[in-house]
Amino acid sequence: MLPTLRSILNLPVVRAADPEILGGDGSLGGDGGLDTPVRWVHVSELLDLAGLLSGGELVLTTGLELDKDPGRTAAYIRSLETAGAAGLIIERTAPRESTTAALKDAAKAAGMPIAVVHRRVRFVEITEIVHRMIVAEQLEKVEHARDVHEAFTVLSLESAGTAQVVEQAAAMIGAPVVLEDLQHHALAFSAQGLPAAELLHDWERRSRTTPPARPAADSTARANTVARSGPEGWLQVPVGIKAQLWGRLVVPLPPDSVHEDEAAVMVLERAAQTLAINRLAERDQRGLSEQAQAGLLSALRQPRGLTEAEALARAGSLGLKRSPFYLPLVFRSLHQDSSPGDPLANQQQERALLELLGTALKSTAGNALTASIESGSVGMLLGLAAKELEDHTLQRLAAALSTQVGHGEGDLAARWIIGVGRYRSTLLEAAAGIDEATHVADTAATLRKQDRAYYRATDIRLGGLLALIRNDPRVQQFAESELETVLAAEAEGAQGYLELLGRYLDSGGNKAAMARSGYLSRPTLYARLAKLEQLLEVDLDDPESRTSLHVALMLHRLRGQ
Repeated sequence: MLPTLRSILNLPVVRAADPEILGGDGSLGGDGGLDTPVRWVHVSELLDLAGLLSGGELVLTTGLELDKDPGRTAAYIRSLETAGAAGLIIERTAPRESTTAALKDAAKAAGMPIAVVHRRVRFVEITEIVHRMIVAEQLEKVEHARDVHEAFTVLSLESAGTAQVVEQAAAMIGAPVVLEDLQHHALAFSAQGLPAAELLHDWERRSRTTPPARPAADSTARANTVARSGPEGWLQVPVGIKAQLWGRLVVPLPPDSVHEDEAAVMVLERAAQTLAINRLAERDQRGLSEQAQAGLLSALRQPRGLTEAEALARAGSLGLKRSPFYLPLVFRSLHQDSSPGDPLANQQQERALLELLGTALKSTAGNALTASIESGSVGMLLGLAAKELEDHTLQRLAAALSTQVGHGEGDLAARWIIGVGRYRSTLLEAAAGIDEATHVADTAATLRKQDRAYYRATDIRLGGLLALIRNDPRVQQFAESELETVLAAEAEGAQGYLELLGRYLDSGGNKAAMARSGYLSRPTLYARLAKLEQLLEVDLDDPESRTSLHVALMLHRLRGQ
């Protein structure tokens, strides 16, 4: 910090000269301008310094010229104020009552501090000490600027993540920092010890009442006024390149909570540059909002001490409004199975789905947190105002999928399965239900007949259980044992028995219904079923045998798919 008149008056060399404050704002209470920074020390006996001062100087004088004409004292002090002087110190080692009286009268109306030293003092000694303090402060600023530059240069070279850049900025400022997008959603934040629920409380409304900072004509104005705005006096800088701004960095604290605005603005500007550069260099073209939602969704699924209040505050800062109920959904890509070796195509599919869901939610006044949770799967926490709206909202989302045509790849609904978990009254419980919704979606993707707009656990039933345990060696051994003879016959060229078994089991063991379907003539059908019984060495009319074979065949189909 620059030295102030208060700190200069407390210097041993000045205190030894017996200083006395005659007036100025200090005589009226408050700091009286004694805490105004002193930018330089100027020694002069001239009564006209208008062209010699540029503002912020402490003027030292013996006042000999004032002794010649005390009536000019008031005009002299007014000229110093007009020139922007920080204060005036006059050496008065002799009584000179007329000049002293004029000084006291002028000081009463002065807007800057005026002090008198009653003992002789070496002005050159004061000047040297104060200038060393000023130079030291400037050197400290230069070193701080270098440290800031080096820190954010490293983050740029390392293509650091958004959260890491924001964390670095907050640590250097010593105050919370929030990165938000143009929709006033908090993309990343560092709370610096402040509870996240308090930092992000009602974020969107508070942010909308804080207008963007106006362009500053100079650094002083920028640091002291322009960078702050809104009812809470937030410190802020825009993020982006010229006309292509996409967010802003905010210190959501009033001025008295930040050590020095100018230094904080410098840190925010370097952080903003780093974020802009890193975003341009990103190979993954997902928006920062999607990344922020993906990170939050991951944190909600594994809370590790995250409270419901903090979860609601963080979700609210990303656009998920508080609701009575929350529904976990998972959109599972069927395209993932058809092209497992094409990650770029999968990313394009996910990106297209996220854009589509965003549009669909806007058209239905929906309220959700949506993000990719793994390759080929998109998770959603859907806010519901009432339980009765669940099916209506799901139908609207499914309809949006069914009517959207992808980029030359056909109906989007043909590539995504919707798995639905159970609605919950808390956000953290709903987030935990993402795993259930994932299981439902994965299982529904294996079903031979996919005739629903969306699937719940009650829709997948036995197929869901088998899909869950299908990789267990004991289950695989069971399926192989049940179907071993039929599979062996198929391998040796006796085709059709596995299909026959499936049709028989799907018909519930009704031979007459199979014959009426025209699949095979009645004599041929009965003969082949008899041969099938011989291969399996079981009685197909036995309910337990049919159940066992049906489970084994379902497992075989799951493995084949």
